[in-house]
This record gives sequence, C-alpha cells and structure tokens, in this order.
Amino acid sequence: MSCFRAAACTLAVTAFAICGLAQPSFAQSYPSQNVTMVVAFPAGGLADIIGRLVATKLGDRLKHSFVVENRGGAGGNIAAKAVAGATPDGYTLLVTTSGLAANLTASKNRGFEQSDLRPVAFVAYSPDVLAVHPSNPAKDMKTFLAAAKEKSFTYGSAGPGTGPQIGAEFFFKEIAKVKYIHVPFQGGAPAITALLGNHVDSIVLTLPPTTSHIRSGALRGLGVASDKRNKAISDVPTYGEMGYPNVIIGSWVGIFAPAKTPDAVVDKLNAEINALLKDADSLEQLAKSGFDPLEKNVGEANAYFKDEVARWATMVNAAGSAN
Repeated sequence: MSCFRAAACTLAVTAFAICGLAQPSFAQSYPSQNVTMVVAFPAGGLADIIGRLVATKLGDRLKHSFVVENRGGAGGNIAAKAVAGATPDGYTLLVTTSGLAANLTASKNRGFEQSDLRPVAFVAYSPDVLAVHPSNPAKDMKTFLAAAKEKSFTYGSAGPGTGPQIGAEFFFKEIAKVKYIHVPFQGGAPAITALLGNHVDSIVLTLPPTTSHIRSGALRGLGVASDKRNKAISDVPTYGEMGYPNVIIGSWVGIFAPAKTPDAVVDKLNAEINALLKDADSLEQLAKSGFDPLEKNVGEANAYFKDEVARWATMVNAAGSAN
C-alpha cells in the first residue's frame, strides 16, 4: 500500500472513530441551551395541555427551559412542516397528536413526509367525546343520533385532518349513518367556545380540553369512544353502552424531532419523558384531565407510530376524508 493510501485509510478510520464518539458526548451535554417545543395546535387544546406539562417537567429535570410555542393551522401540518425542516440537533421538537398519523393519508399537500420526522416519545392517550350544550333536548347519545336520521346536526372539531374530526367522520358516516354538517375550528378551544355559546349543535374532541366543562355541567357529555368509562367523567357512558359497540377512537400526544436528530439525543429525551411519566404529580395531572400515560421506549415508539399511520389510513379511506 502506498504512503498516500495508508494515510487516507488512517484519516478515514480516525474520522469514523470521532463520529462514533461525538453522539454520546453531545448527548451528555444536551441540552446546553433552551429547547423550543412547537405545539401543533392553539393554546388550551389537547397537545397544548401535554406540551406544557412535559415542558415544565423536562425543564426541571434537565435544568434548561423547554419553551412552548403554539403554531396551529392546517390540522397540525404547519407545525409539523416547520419542525421537519428544522436543524436536527434536539433543540426544536414537535408536540402533536394522532392527527399527524392521519394527515399522512388525509392531507396530500402537507409539505413533509413520514420520513422527515422521527418519534421521540409518546406521552398520553385519551378517548374522543361527543358533547352538546346542556340546553340540547337530547339527554343521551341514542336520542341525539336518532333525531339525526331525519334532520342533520352540526358538529365542531379542532379542524380538518385532526384525529377527532376523521374519527367523527368515520363514526357518523360508516357506523351511525346519520346526517351531519362539519364546522371546523382552529383548535379545540375555539370549538368548545362555540358550543358554550350554543353556536353549533355538538362537538367531537379528544376528552381533556372538555373535561372541566363536562364536570361543571357547562357541557353535556353524550358518550366517550372507549371500551370503558373514563374516570375523569365517570357518569358519561361509552359509545358501546349507547348501542355502538367496539367503537374505540381517541388521540395520543407525542413528541417528534427532525429525522436526522442524533440517536443519543432522542434516547436521552425518551428516557427523561418516560421517567416523568412515573412521577406521582404528572400521573395525577394526566388523570384529572382524562389522559392515560403512554410510555414507550424508542423502538416501541417507532413501531407504534407505523401502526398508527396504517390504522388511521384505514379510517381516512373509509370516511373519504382525504383532501
């Protein structure tokens, strides 16, 4: 081997060794500055509730601020596109919902691909709920949907392409077979405000943003799309109890990063998030809002997300919700 080739090989081996050492070293010092957590929906919604809880807890654990930035719009696609194109260094993270998995089928012009983002951790899961204003004459879901066989009703959602909206379309169209008109809003909080003002007949959202309103009587929960009643609103029956068995529709909230974010950083964030899910205060806050913790390691998170993309594709295609 010539001196030139030997030197080149030595440089290549050295470079490889340096790269191999760089990730753990970088992870040990991470974070060395504030981290931005881009929440894909407005304040007060499902992702925002979890985003702020995680930001507070991670800030305490890692001694740097995790700053929540709400960037709603396009069913979560605006935030997802922004994070997908961000520097992959762990300092820009996405907080989003099942709508991300749904949009990979439902939204054709979203500006990013599944391969542009990687799951960091899944935090919590909660069922969807159908709720009405207390002045609505329907006292339960059976009565409400029976009337919709003849006359349509309006339902508000957090926006086109969000998980609850696609789940609602699937349920109303394919299972209940009722007449309805969708009224989209820019997030769960505006949809709730509209129903509190009696401007729409109903809303379908993932439970947590509605929990306090249902418990106070400001809204009436007609049904939760889960296999058992939720402890946060235990007097609200399941869809199955109302004559629609095996309807399990809800949303998770997960943390994602740009695809090329170093493995060591993702591993560290995953471990810290899973650790905070064992914290008694975190568990209490989740339960009060109607969430269940959703702890997964990095490998499990990747497999879960792939399965979710496929599951939501089935609902999107059945409901004809692609746009």
